[in-house]
Amino acid sequence: MIAPARAAAFTALGDVNARRHDLPAAIAAVRPTLNDERDRALAAELVTGTLRWQRQLDALIEYFSKRPTARLDFAVLQILRLGAYQLIHLDRVPASAAVNDAVALTKRAKKTSAAGLVNAVLRAIAANRTALPLPNETDPLSYLEISLSHPRWLAARWLRRLGLSAATERETFNNSAAPLTIRVNRLKASPLQVMEGLGQHGVEVVKARFAPDGFVVKSGNPLRTPLAGTGMFFLQDEASQLVPLLAAVRPGMRVLDACASPGGKTTAMAAAAEDRARIVAADLRSARMRLLRETVQSSGAASVSLLQTDLEFGLPFPQIFDVVFVDAPCSGLGTIRRDPDIRWRRQESDFAGLADAQGRMIRNAAQTVRPGGTLVYSTCSSEPEENDEVLARFLDDTPSFEAIDIRRQAGPHLAALEPVLDDRGFLRTLPERHGLEAFFGAALRRVK
Repeated sequence: MIAPARAAAFTALGDVNARRHDLPAAIAAVRPTLNDERDRALAAELVTGTLRWQRQLDALIEYFSKRPTARLDFAVLQILRLGAYQLIHLDRVPASAAVNDAVALTKRAKKTSAAGLVNAVLRAIAANRTALPLPNETDPLSYLEISLSHPRWLAARWLRRLGLSAATERETFNNSAAPLTIRVNRLKASPLQVMEGLGQHGVEVVKARFAPDGFVVKSGNPLRTPLAGTGMFFLQDEASQLVPLLAAVRPGMRVLDACASPGGKTTAMAAAAEDRARIVAADLRSARMRLLRETVQSSGAASVSLLQTDLEFGLPFPQIFDVVFVDAPCSGLGTIRRDPDIRWRRQESDFAGLADAQGRMIRNAAQTVRPGGTLVYSTCSSEPEENDEVLARFLDDTPSFEAIDIRRQAGPHLAALEPVLDDRGFLRTLPERHGLEAFFGAALRRVK
């Protein structure tokens, strides 16, 4: 009998690689088929880990099968990937169980003629897993691409820009498991109350390194405690928690969050202003608006109004806002550790279209900033085309705005931001330096 977790992982992995779902949606789709929480956790780990190491696994499958993966049946390739991942990266999985389930999955998928191939390839990998034929640092690009499992075009970019040592650190970071991080919602609780409340239910947390309201979960699951869903805390990446601090929102301010869903940054700004700012949270798609509404309602923020609109086509406001926040849709390449499938879905050719859209968004948002007000632009991308270059074009074309060097500002937000500011005073979290996902953020001022 095939282990339920492996069967579910096979379905989810196929959905991701066929581009039917992204990783979170694929895992969510198979969860109802698994009754045991341990099976759900294993299925998620199998899919996530296989996608993380997919380029490495494909190289080994090609080596031991003596044929390119393009010539393998799609379903058979997913089975081989899952089996190889378990053999190489999951020590607790017996090799015989991984191989036997892979062969059984092949037969269940009505690919019986490939069962012998699957058995032979996986047994060869198991026999050689202490000395796998993989590139080392003497061939830097192949090492970054194959051994550390990143697209060749992206590995080449980082090798040129960062050098081998930093590129290796970044890719190693991307291949590690991301911790669960939460942000305390000060509108409903203090950090101490949340820490003690979670501790009463067996959840151990420690303070985040940089984010003032952040905790990193060391053991237990906060989502299985009575505190979950109360709005006392939200799941939010630590780097993401730092970005709203650029806005330095205070009571009485008028604020526009122009790309607000799922609402983490909106509610963080509401809490920073003690729920005494006037915040408009906007987004485009109906599904994202529903998620935004749920987050705002759960937070208890009464100062937030919602607006469904398309930032690319302008906003229905004059120059009235003290702060306008543009957390622009981007490639997401800064979040590869949490979303490993992004590395395979993105192409270098995507940057031109993304940068054009980001440029339109920041220009339209700028038209609603009052004289002396602040425009914040941020992404969860590591790439200059979406960050520095978008900003440079905007500033060249819009002399009424100037960049703010956050290092020269005063306020309680500066202590948290100072370690992650670059030499221009922009927020730039770097995996190899800060141990955080790669986020970018800059604050601009409309000249009076």
